[in-house]
Parts: sequence; structure tokens; C-alpha cells
Amino acid sequence: MSHLAVKGGTPVRQQSFPVWPVWGNEEIEYLTQVIKSGKWGSLHGEFTPLFEKKFAAYQDAKYGICINSGTTAIRIALTAADIDIGDEVLVPAYTFIATASAVIEAGGIPIFVDIDPQTYNIDVDKAEMAITPRTKAIMPVHFAGRPADMDALRNLADKYHLIIVEDAAQAWGAQWKGRAVGAIGAAGCFSFQSSKNMNAGEGGIITTNDDLVAKMARSHMNCGRSEDGLWYEHFYFGGNSRITEFQSAVLLAQFERYDELKKIRQQNLSYLNNELGKIEGIEVLKNDERITSHACHLFIFRYKKEFFANKSKASFIEAMRKEGIPTSPGYSIPLYKQPVFLKRAFGPRGRSIELPIDYNTVFCPETEKACYEEAVWFTQNMLLGNREDMDSIIESIKKLKSFAQEI
Repeated sequence: MSHLAVKGGTPVRQQSFPVWPVWGNEEIEYLTQVIKSGKWGSLHGEFTPLFEKKFAAYQDAKYGICINSGTTAIRIALTAADIDIGDEVLVPAYTFIATASAVIEAGGIPIFVDIDPQTYNIDVDKAEMAITPRTKAIMPVHFAGRPADMDALRNLADKYHLIIVEDAAQAWGAQWKGRAVGAIGAAGCFSFQSSKNMNAGEGGIITTNDDLVAKMARSHMNCGRSEDGLWYEHFYFGGNSRITEFQSAVLLAQFERYDELKKIRQQNLSYLNNELGKIEGIEVLKNDERITSHACHLFIFRYKKEFFANKSKASFIEAMRKEGIPTSPGYSIPLYKQPVFLKRAFGPRGRSIELPIDYNTVFCPETEKACYEEAVWFTQNMLLGNREDMDSIIESIKKLKSFAQEI
């Protein structure tokens, strides 16, 4: 009989990893309070302003503006930060589509930049090469909860007079040199969607230290109203992008246990980095002492097939799953190869919109390698496991390495 489970052998593990979401009596208690209060909308409730205040302080920000999703948060933050029609915004090519689609929604043009394979964050040197007279902003993604190089980004922004809007959707509590991400640039955007480390099913928040950005973001989120105007006075363009009190109640409960769970994730990420880094053919992401807190939304490593009998990434992942390790290939294609960008299908019913860029000509080699050959993910709920759970991951990879010909 084969040694590997994918060929009929005995799997390394058969039990499940920790489930997500984690919740308790606090969520039920807070939700009950909202229901009994009769104040279900955020405009008149108590939980939303309380959560905004606590989360903003946690991220070293003066302001927090809750939004109905992380995607909407990015769009509104861009507009509030003065991104105008036709402005180019530099974005990494390896990220969730919302990073780029929100730029389109804001009237801007996303310009895709390759990633640094050692960090999976935007390559700042390549970002500089992509700057044109139309470039207005750069949007680093603190991917997987790992802060981007904010020193290099700040220097780049200062040199070319660019606005920085941080996509921190996966980076609650992440810190760069002791400073929380999300308000290092003009604004930061966080997500509370179901898979996120702090979640309310959906939801998001914008953080900023800029008075004008905060004012405009709150207005764009609330139908263009002004906080000192009449209810039916609308000073700016905006829609209803408000969060509900139900979501804020859940988020407050999630927030109160977040540091405890983050510590567990960080310990397990560090352990996996140390142990998997010893396996030839498994390349963990580069350590950077300037990262003083990692949010640990994903654990990512680079799979090198030449050390696994040239078996494909897809075959490796399937073999890992059969061993009882729920392993993800991550993003299957680069953002610029998504059909919506290839066809520039940004108009009604997918009609093509003319832009001064043809996304068919974009090529980011490190992003392509990540998508097709190298990137392997473990989700954040797995990082909530115990040491035995982590050892089963390590054992499974070592097993596949030893019997790579059978994959």
C-alpha cells in the first residue's frame, strides 16, 4: 500500500481544526440589548459609536467610521482622500478583487504592480517604475495581516506627492515599528466579513487621522449629509453605506476577545515559520523586525516543486488535503487576468469602458508564480489550534517530501 493518503495510505490526521467563527455569551448579550433598545440603526444606537471609538484607538487613529463592508470602505476612503476621475492608483496584482474594483467605483484607474515574493506585499521598487504623471495614489495591501514596508512607501509617496490609502482588510492590530497600520497613510480600510479574524458576517471601517478625510468619509457613507446640517440637507454625493447596530454589537464582543486570539495565532505562525523553514522546498516569508505585530489572517509559504519530484502545486495541495490538512491554493489567477479587467467590463451589464490601459498587456511574473506555482495558504482558524495541530501540518509536509514520487 502507498504511504500517502492520496493513494490509499493512512492520513496523518482525521480530526478537524478549530471552527470559525468563535463566539460566546457576549455576542448574545449585546445583540439582545440592541433588540430591546429598539435602536437597530447605527444613527441612533450606542454600539456603533462605541465600537468606532475603541477600534480607532486600537489602530492609533483619531477617527473610525463604520461602513457596511470593507469593499465600500475602500471606495469611500479613496473618494474622501481626493481621488478623482481618471486618477491612477497603484495596487498590488496579488490581492482580493475589491482592492482594484473599488478604485474603478471611485472613478480611478487601477495600475497593477507586482509583489515581492519574500513578503507577498507590493514591490515598492516596481511601484516606482509604474508611476506616471496621472498617478495620484498608492494602495498597499497588508496582505495576510503582514504590514507592507511603510517606510519605503512613505518615502515613495513623499517623493512623488502621492496619497497612501491602506488596504488593511486583513490587518487588525498589525503594527509597523510599533505603530498600528490603518492611519499611517491618509486612511486605512478594514473588513469584518465572515472569514476575517474579527467578523460580523459583513461590515468594515475606515480609520484616519485626517480631519477632512474623516468628515468626507462620514458624509459619503451617510447620503451626503453633514453632521451639523439638517436631516434632509445633502451637501455632498453619497449613499447609504451605514452599518447596523446588530453588526456593531457582534463586533464589540469580537473585539473584546481579539487580542487573546491574536496571541494564539502569532505563537502558531512563529512556530510554523521556524519548523517549516527547515524543510527544503518550503520557503516561508521573510522575517522583518520592523513588523512588531502580525495580524495572522493567513499563513503563507512558497512551494518549490523541484524539491517534491516536480509535482505541481495542485497535486501537492490535494495530497495535503487527503492527509487531513485543509490547504488552500490562494488566488487562482492574477487580478489583471480577471475577465472583468481583461474586457474592461465596468459599464452596465458588463459593457466595456474605454480606459487608457489594456490589461491584456500586463504581466507580473512574481504574481503569476504565486497564483500558478508557489503560494500555499492555511486559514486563520487553523492558527487557533494547539501545538499538536501545528505538528500535524509539519508532519504532513515532511511525509509528502519523503514520498514525493507518490503525490
